[in-house]
Amino acid sequence: MPIKNGSEYIESLRNRNLQVYLFGELVKEPVDHPMIRPSINAVAATYDIAVNDPEIATAKSSLTGINVNRFLHIAESPQDLVNQNKMQRKLGQNTGTCFQRCVGMDALNSLYSTTFEIDQKYKTPYHSRLIEFIKKAQSENYVIGGTMTDVKGDRSLSPSQQEDPDMFVHIIKKDEKGVYIRGAKAHQTGCINSHWLIVMPTMRLRPEDKDYAIVGAIPVDAPGITYIYGRQSCDTRSMEEGNLDTGNSEFSGQEALIIFDNVFIPNDLIFMQGEVEFASMLVERFTCYHRRSYVCKTGLGDVIIGAAAAIAEYNGISNASHIKDKLIEMTHLNETIFAAGIASSYQAYKTPSGNYINDDMLANVCKHNVTRFPYEIGRLAQDIAGGLMVTMPSEKDFRGPITGPLLDKYLKGRKGVSTEDRVRILRLIENMTLGRNAVGYLTESMHGAGSPQAQRIQIARQMQLEYKKKLARKLAKISEGENSLNASAAESSEYFDRIFGIKQDKGQNK
Repeated sequence: MPIKNGSEYIESLRNRNLQVYLFGELVKEPVDHPMIRPSINAVAATYDIAVNDPEIATAKSSLTGINVNRFLHIAESPQDLVNQNKMQRKLGQNTGTCFQRCVGMDALNSLYSTTFEIDQKYKTPYHSRLIEFIKKAQSENYVIGGTMTDVKGDRSLSPSQQEDPDMFVHIIKKDEKGVYIRGAKAHQTGCINSHWLIVMPTMRLRPEDKDYAIVGAIPVDAPGITYIYGRQSCDTRSMEEGNLDTGNSEFSGQEALIIFDNVFIPNDLIFMQGEVEFASMLVERFTCYHRRSYVCKTGLGDVIIGAAAAIAEYNGISNASHIKDKLIEMTHLNETIFAAGIASSYQAYKTPSGNYINDDMLANVCKHNVTRFPYEIGRLAQDIAGGLMVTMPSEKDFRGPITGPLLDKYLKGRKGVSTEDRVRILRLIENMTLGRNAVGYLTESMHGAGSPQAQRIQIARQMQLEYKKKLARKLAKISEGENSLNASAAESSEYFDRIFGIKQDKGQNK
């Protein structure tokens, strides 16, 4: 039976015998571990939103003919992509953390068009295999985890040049039934909370890197997979008694290092095998989808703006002009992120396979904003909160028979607001800017879907400076002759072509 809601999803994760290590020990049942459970709750929220708000979080699939969770839907229109963004923002508001399913959603959509074009060139069966896998995932309502980030080793060397070949996931042997892989994937979001993993290459590949050009679907509990759980700042607070010090006791993100040791992928779950020239296409399409998926951070931004406004009220300073100005600035930055992301989705176009992909330039602008603006929003939230945010005593002190009454008296703010409520808001700001969920709001904003320089490279490729210089020369009455030194330089015209509705080969450079 398909998973219907968050509770059923949580139960679907039990008794899988995963090899998960945390603090050097094998975790008996991840679902019941207090440090892991908040991240599971965050994924459960992606199921519950589909029940409670189906217009945003579900879509009718043309593959299965049924309404499916939007995280499993192949985008069939620009509106589908816009609705993804709206769902992502709402989930950010609901959880205040990373809800871990965007990577899988963007992997499925980027693979949908890439496998189609591989098949067109080589007459391979990848696209039909992928469709069957997606239909199964939609029917059962699975969580798909995308695994793209290899550990990379020496960054100056290609995969096949590494001293240790396992620095990138690669095929180690083949037989008539499939392939076996070895290697590792780093800081994989929500991988333990998924049902399936999709292994993908992480970069442009050369002909000699053929064994590294592997894409395939693997059950999370497949033999040969080991997970080493990642630490997060203040994460052990969730293992302490009470829920005051955690700041956000119900929800958190999750990252882990995945080790693949002789892991089998059957032929019917292989979606690329050796087609090195398509690795860059897959990576670029994935990052195009995923960089505008970072509008999810605006949902977290809404929470932290609300927390900053609340603590200002609790402190009795909400009417101060400088507080109002800081909240306005936080809102401006947050909405600027959303504007670029949702504009990218509205500017989507149809790929040769029939699904839709968002605008690449605006996706990179969105993600580049995300590498900066949440840090400033977080700084302003800390500014408004004050130093008590990081100097408060523990919950045990608040509950203590001697210290509790003293703290209640001396840490009280505005009349009518309890000391505990004031502490809870301060702990939430700490959680999102320094603590556990700062991973999802700050560091992930910097490095997820590529670090800042990766976006700048993509933006540079689409600047169309020759076109813009021509516009300037025309208005300045400069003739197109000797002064037009680089007028014939080839440059991508996709961005303005899409803005102005100029027809082009939709598959080029994608």
